[in-house]
Amino acid sequence: MSAMTAVSQFHRAAVGVVAPELAAELGLGPTALGSANTAFFMALLVAQLPVGVGLDRIGPRRLVAWLTILAVIGSVAQALAQDGAQFLAARFLLGLGCAASFMSAVVLAGRWHAGPGLTKAMSGIFAWSQVGILAAGAPLALMSGLVGWRGAYLISAGLTVLVGIAWWRFAADTPPGVTMPQRPKETLKEVLAGQFVVWKTPGLLRILSLHCVAYAVMATLLTLWAGPYLYDVHGLDATGRGAVLLAMGLTVPCGQLALPFFERQLGRERTVTAYALVVIACMATLATWTGVPLWAATLLLMTCCFFSASPIILVAQGRALFPEHMVGRGITTVNLGQVLGSALLPAAVGAAVALVGVGETGYRVGFVLLGLSLAIGLAGYRWLPRGRPAA
Repeated sequence: MSAMTAVSQFHRAAVGVVAPELAAELGLGPTALGSANTAFFMALLVAQLPVGVGLDRIGPRRLVAWLTILAVIGSVAQALAQDGAQFLAARFLLGLGCAASFMSAVVLAGRWHAGPGLTKAMSGIFAWSQVGILAAGAPLALMSGLVGWRGAYLISAGLTVLVGIAWWRFAADTPPGVTMPQRPKETLKEVLAGQFVVWKTPGLLRILSLHCVAYAVMATLLTLWAGPYLYDVHGLDATGRGAVLLAMGLTVPCGQLALPFFERQLGRERTVTAYALVVIACMATLATWTGVPLWAATLLLMTCCFFSASPIILVAQGRALFPEHMVGRGITTVNLGQVLGSALLPAAVGAAVALVGVGETGYRVGFVLLGLSLAIGLAGYRWLPRGRPAA
């Protein structure tokens, strides 16, 4: 599960560190660069409803294996893209191929673990999956320097093939000795009715309000805009950008592994709130500190990444709202919030930077936008009606 989610993490993040080179060769401006990640996350968004049905009907093992074929095709296509339109289309196909990776891990972890054990298991899975984020930093920059960004993307396609084979060989839909009950096939009407039941679930809107932005803020920075920010404002070359992105990426699994400790000390609600407030403070500092030195900017970006782990608790809270026979559709609906935010925020920041102008002022406006969106999401999480765990 960690390996497959790591592949998805890599493909999500594999734009930022080579963004200037992509922009130069494919003619991509700030808005188009933002759209590169938006295309990936829009594909995830489009796929969530069928992925949820697929998780409930055919199981994670077969679903992820079939979708991995699309991921390989998309990965090759982005390496061969000749212009911005082809690159965006490849990113969209790549997003479809990665659409079930994260939610499959949530479904499977929930079948082996419950309560605090679920948070610990998911923290471990997603912490190890950050290898993908790390690989999209300095290693990708190094590989791009050796064989070009096209060659680096082709190598990533080969690694995706290997992980897909490993998934098919070792993934299991249920724990040993456990048999999931067979359910009759659903008509399209019954599928839509089940989705309507999911949307009516009490407490869902509260989870979605924060889940829309809690991960998206970090993803917008780490996978896309931190690289151009470090290049345009601080003048770092590919190696320097890769080093900072690597440092940021290393803090993500550290924050995830620390999450169970904070949950034990503060409880779930306070942990989620504290994590969000720290990130808001980081964004506010970057937005208001004129001429922020590189060391301080790096520290603030790393702190933001460390305190980006609260979506793990949000997913666990969301999963608890649904009975087992609807958990696939339930958690993919919860994931819609994360995917939607991750699709829109990079493009919104790109539009803001393009409107104000590439430079420190433009990126400061982007930081304001990120911090404000997170503050609104946190307000919804704190004050919208709560639901009860399903029986």
